[in-house]
Amino acid sequence: MLEADFKYIIDTFFTLFCMVLIIFMVPGFAMLEAGLVRTKNVSSVLTINVMIYAVASLAFLLVGYCFAFGSWENSNMSMWAAFLFQMAFVGKTINIMSGGVSERVRIIPLAIFAVIMGAFIYPAVVNVSWGADFLAGTFLDINMHDLAGSTVIHSTGGWALLAAILIIGSRKGRYVQDSIRVIPASNIPLVVLGAFLLWIGWFGFNGGSVGSISSVENANSVAKTIMNTNTAGLAGAIIAGILMYVRYKLFDITMILNGALGGLVAITAGPDLFNMYLPILIGAIGGALVVFAVPLFDKFKLDDPVGALSVHLVNGIWGTLAVGIFIEEISFMDQLKGVVIVGVFAFSVSYVLIYIINRITQFRATDDAQQEGMDINECGVESYPEFKRAI
Repeated sequence: MLEADFKYIIDTFFTLFCMVLIIFMVPGFAMLEAGLVRTKNVSSVLTINVMIYAVASLAFLLVGYCFAFGSWENSNMSMWAAFLFQMAFVGKTINIMSGGVSERVRIIPLAIFAVIMGAFIYPAVVNVSWGADFLAGTFLDINMHDLAGSTVIHSTGGWALLAAILIIGSRKGRYVQDSIRVIPASNIPLVVLGAFLLWIGWFGFNGGSVGSISSVENANSVAKTIMNTNTAGLAGAIIAGILMYVRYKLFDITMILNGALGGLVAITAGPDLFNMYLPILIGAIGGALVVFAVPLFDKFKLDDPVGALSVHLVNGIWGTLAVGIFIEEISFMDQLKGVVIVGVFAFSVSYVLIYIINRITQFRATDDAQQEGMDINECGVESYPEFKRAI
């Protein structure tokens, strides 16, 4: 067997394996969100997660992939493997959004937006960062380093979520005048399961983004990337736990897990570049940002049941800027420019599209539907029919 053929086969297998790990993030998001919402909304959340994976992936297959990369050709591995790896990313941008608007969002308008996100919005961001780059040579050309998508995926989803929350509003009864009603999670074991499925999926998310494992150098880079990814998650969890105990004298497992996810988002831009110690600092800052950002968004009455704005938007920005701060060869201004351009595009386009869709078919369920539960009104199937549903 020729060496080139061997490398082609190994990289194809590696990419397919990483794709499978990333797909584990689909049930990860589903379980995390199902555990954080009330029992009367669990079936709706699960249905939305399944539909997002289906419709966004198909839209990316039919339209988005070629828009993002210009063609299907790939000389380093099977072009089908390259597509599947990129396809695995698509739904994550909408998963970020769907969790943040759960318990009051209707399925059909969200599915319509998922199609547009998978076919046009996300591919446009990929085009100017990882792909064909139709902005090359212009003032808006993006030269940021974003290995696996702190900005391209996580901030894009976060900006779309912010636009959606501004249009849809908060859940019924969440904010009463100046008080904030605490709505507890319904199933903590599901939250833990979902968070760890996401954590495991991140190894394929970041490790696979190195692009190759078929040489000693690339194998070491993949291993280093996965180690740094895990380290940042560990640091995020620890600092979130410490801060919650210092502030409340309690260990809030949901905040600890979101701290870990914040650290994972933060490291995603540059795990291939950092030494083995910097991810501790970057992940710890990411976990701390989650702890401080969650109550801050509540003060502005931005209702986010799963903390997606704090985890994905805030840490997507932090992680991208951290590359420019800690890596001398990377320009901080290039990183900042990428964050700003992607942010302006993702937020403005998402806001306009959600506004238009909302005028045609309401994104937000009625107060009566929210009171009864989205499971009954949107799915006709309750996840816990034998339990008394929380109001």
